[in-house]
Order: sequence, then structure tokens, then C-alpha cells
Amino acid sequence: MLIKKMQKYSKKNWQLIVAIALALVFFIGTSSFNYLTQTDGFTKWLSPDESANYVFAKLYSQEGDLRITEKYNLYVGDIMHPRSFRSDQGELKPISFLGLPLIYGKIASLTSYKVIPYLTPFFASLGLVFFYLLVRKIFGPRNAFISVFLLASFPPYIYYSARSMFHNVFFITLVMGGLYLCLLMRPHSHQEPATNNKKRADEKRQPQLKLWQADKSLKAFLPGWLAAAGAGSLIGLAIAARSSELLWLLPLFLVIWLFNFKKIGVARVIIFIVFIYIAMLPVFYWNQILYGFPYFGGYNEMNTSLAGIAETGSTIVKSSLIGDVDKVKELAAGLKNYIFYFGFRPEQSLKMFYLYFIDMFTWLFWPAVFGALFYYGRIKKIKKRQLVYLAGLAAVILILVFYYGSWEFYDNPDRGRATIGNSYTRYWLPIYSGCMPLAAWFLMVVTRKMFIKKIFKNNKNRIKNFWRGGAGREFLIYSLRVLAVGLLVILSVRFAAIGSEEGLYFSHYQYSQASQETAAVLDLTEGNAVIITQYHDKWLFPERKVVVGLFDNEEMIKRYLILAKLLPVYYYNFNLPAKDIEYLNTRRLASVGLRIKAIKKFTSGFTLYRLEVGE
Repeated sequence: MLIKKMQKYSKKNWQLIVAIALALVFFIGTSSFNYLTQTDGFTKWLSPDESANYVFAKLYSQEGDLRITEKYNLYVGDIMHPRSFRSDQGELKPISFLGLPLIYGKIASLTSYKVIPYLTPFFASLGLVFFYLLVRKIFGPRNAFISVFLLASFPPYIYYSARSMFHNVFFITLVMGGLYLCLLMRPHSHQEPATNNKKRADEKRQPQLKLWQADKSLKAFLPGWLAAAGAGSLIGLAIAARSSELLWLLPLFLVIWLFNFKKIGVARVIIFIVFIYIAMLPVFYWNQILYGFPYFGGYNEMNTSLAGIAETGSTIVKSSLIGDVDKVKELAAGLKNYIFYFGFRPEQSLKMFYLYFIDMFTWLFWPAVFGALFYYGRIKKIKKRQLVYLAGLAAVILILVFYYGSWEFYDNPDRGRATIGNSYTRYWLPIYSGCMPLAAWFLMVVTRKMFIKKIFKNNKNRIKNFWRGGAGREFLIYSLRVLAVGLLVILSVRFAAIGSEEGLYFSHYQYSQASQETAAVLDLTEGNAVIITQYHDKWLFPERKVVVGLFDNEEMIKRYLILAKLLPVYYYNFNLPAKDIEYLNTRRLASVGLRIKAIKKFTSGFTLYRLEVGE
């Protein structure tokens, strides 16, 4: 009996089973990057943000704290800290969002800190399952099946799952899970929609549930209650992981609520909001400890923006109540400056959109565009949940393109290169993933249109018999879809590995080379040494104290002298020509009583120097 039930379930849900198997393969594949690059006792990262997240997640798992005391910073004005860290009165703190270090640190405290590099691949794999369930609920199982393969092979999703200490994939996984549970908040939403006219007619004859009626029945209330609590918890954790994304999450959920407020009801919305707040309580607690206010973080610019938005918003409400229209207009114009605190540059935004979507991921962009056109072409037949999806996606695209596109990111040292490692590809993950069901729809429509029945009308009986009942036609359609999706998967995986100069293959090579030199630098320096560097702080900290700096600032050089009197001080950067060494030893450093001496030159073009107090 049990075997028959399992067989029946497998036959009905084979696409979900394949999606879960795909998620397992994805986890193994993306985890292998860290497994092959990281070594026991030498876990390093390719970016300052990754390094900071790992250091604080590990610290929280072992000590339950997010602060590192550096007493020598009290003598030199807090200059000793890596990038993506800040130092306040001798305490090193995170600059970035606290959600990931807190969540990963808590998981590691229950297991081992060694699991930290593999948590993002795990959640990314879970995100594939959430994505399949979400798309299936809105667009149906066939679309979801194609879409999940598109996401699993999408280069930024692979890349930032393997580069596992960024927030973005973890964040998008939580959002997809939260959105799926939001669909289950609706009364009886766990039931599949009607599949034929008779069922739809039966549903129309049933009395409609009013605002509170669904909550009067315990049987109807409990599933929605649990879904609301779960959705709120996941969205709360997502906001904790990347609080800046509230800029588009709030409009997205406003669109969802406007289309569904009668079915969702007030009670579920309240539960949803309460659990968002509960999920964020640890972040509020640590924000208060670290930065002095529950809603402030490590980014001073964002803190200023939040304070300005709150103050301006409050004034707008007051002015609206008294009817001061001119004041409201003036304040609304000023509000834009607080939201776009790094500037608002529409032309640059469109250029970045072209470079990092239209040009870089052409095979997703154009199918998604034509898929959207196909949907709008059948606007009278489109289902409400699909209309909500399209409206929400349009709002998200507009906000993210003009918000992040107005910023200038130079993760690649070559500022003229648009590569997968630049921040736009991870900031626009919601756009890419949101477009995949549209691309899948385009593929479904085109493959079906290619094999219309009229093609075989006048062919031989053998072909007609093959076609009879639709079996042959369906075989050809699905064969073409498998071929098309398989080709896209191969192109996408290849791009993630070697299709960009910052692909995973080249990142692995860069890691291997840098790890060897870092080990040599650590062997040549004392355990309490300070190393001044411009790029290698992410490799040297926390084994060594680091200062991100050069010799171009006289005030900094004076502080180097103070450090040199207290601790061994080194300089690790590009090779200096002999004339520059002479200039430093006779003028620049000599003016404060310091000298520089080469210790070891590396083949990569970097040299380790020592700073000594002159006699």
C-alpha cells in the first residue's frame, strides 16, 4: 500500500522530485569550489566583504560576540582595520549587514565553524526548490520545471553561491521562500486551482469568503496563520541579511497586498508583520550595542539616509494633514536625495543595465522580453496571480535598475571591464530570477508553435498515425525544449566557470597563487606585526594586524611611526623602484624618522618591506 502511494506521488510530482535532485547536484557543484580552494587552517576569501562576513560569523559562533578589541588603535586613531570593518575606540565592528554573520554564526555554534563556507550553497539549493514551488503556483508546473533549470545554471547564481560569504544569494533564497509562503496565506490556497470548466463553475457557485470569515473557521485559519508566520519570519531574516533591499521589497509587497487584501484578510497581515519584527530582533539588539541605535548599521551613509527619510517622511505627513501642498512638494523633492544617497544618474543606470543584462545575459533578456509581450498579448486571458507577478516584477526592475545603476562599482581593478565579479550582477539577482518564468514561457510558446498540426495534414499515413492523439507532437515539442534548455545550461555553466575573466576557474587560480604568497608573508612576520597594505588585508587579517594605506598622507605616516615604536611594522604592496625607495628614505619617511627596507620580493610583482625607526 505504501509503495503504491509512493509510486502515485512520484508519478504526479516527478517534476518536483527532479527539481530536488537538481538542487542536490547544485549543492555538490557549488560547494566544491570552497572545498577545493580552502585548506584546513587557512580559510581566506577573494573580497573584503566575504572576509568580514566570515570573520564575524566565526567569531559569533565561538564567542557570541561581534566585536574584536584592538587596543593599539587607541594610540593611532583607529586606523588598524581591514576593509569592510570599522574601528570605534579600539573595537573592530562589521560595516555590512549583520543578518548573515548572526544566522551563519548561530548555525555554526550548533555544529562547527567549518560548515560556514558551505551554508550559502546549501541555502542556494533550497532556494531552487522554493523557486520551483513559487513559479509552479503562479505559472504552472511546466514553466516552473524549465525556470528552475534556468536559475540553477544561471552564472551569477552559481558564482555567488560558490563565492559563499556574500549576502545576495542567501537573501534571494529567503525572499523566494517568503513569497511562496505568502501565496499559502490565502484561504484554501494549498488546494490546486481548478483545471477544467466544471470545477471552475462549481467554485463560482460557492459563497465567497469575506474579510474575516476565513478566520472564523479554525480549519481554514490554521494553514493561513502558519503560512503568514513562516512568510514573515523568512522575509524578516531576508531584511536582516540585506536591509537596503527594503527599497523594493516594500513596493513589491504593497502590490501583492493591493491585489489580495480581501482574500488575505487583516489578521494574516498583522501576523506577517509581527513575525518580520520578531525575526529582526537579534539585528536590532546588536545594532544598539554596536552602533547606538536599533535601526542603524555600519554604513554611516545609510544611517544618515534612514534618519533623513524618517524625519522628512514625518514632516510630509504633518504638512499633508494641515494641507500645506507646497511644503509637501518641496519635502518630496528632498526625499529623493536621501533615498539616492549615492546619486541619481538615469543615463548611467541604463548603460549599466545594457552592460550587465542585455549584453552579458542576452540569452535571458530577449526571451524574457518576448515572453512578457506574449503575456500582454493575451491580457484578457491572463490569470490574476500572473498579473500581480508581472506588476511586481516591473516595479522591482525600475527600482533596482535606477537605484544600483546610479552607483559606481569597481570590484574589478580594471574599471573599463564589465565582468561577472562586479557588484551589479549580484545586486540584480532579483531581476534576473524574476525574468526567468517569462523566458520559460517564451520557450514554451515557440516550441509549441513550431509543431502545429497543419504541418502534418497532407503527409503519409505513417506520419498521421504517429501524430494521432498528439503523442508524436508532444514528443517533438518536449524534445526541442530539452535540447534548448540543455544548450542554455551548457552555455551558462561555461560562462560561470571560464566565460568571464573573474569566472570560478580563474578565481581558483587567483586564490591558489595568493594563498602561497600569504603563507610566505606570515612566515616572515611576527605574530603581533602590523602590515600596511592596499589589497592584501583580506588575506592577512586576522592572523596579522592590518592598515589599509600608502605613503601619500603625512598624517598617516606619523601614525605609522607611533606603531613602529610599539610593534613590528611592515609594508606589503607593489614593487617599489630604487628611486622611490631612495625618496622615501631620504625625504618622505625620513621627515618623521622612519626608514623602509625590502625583505622579500615575490614573482607576482609584490614585495614585503619593513618599516624601522631611524636613528
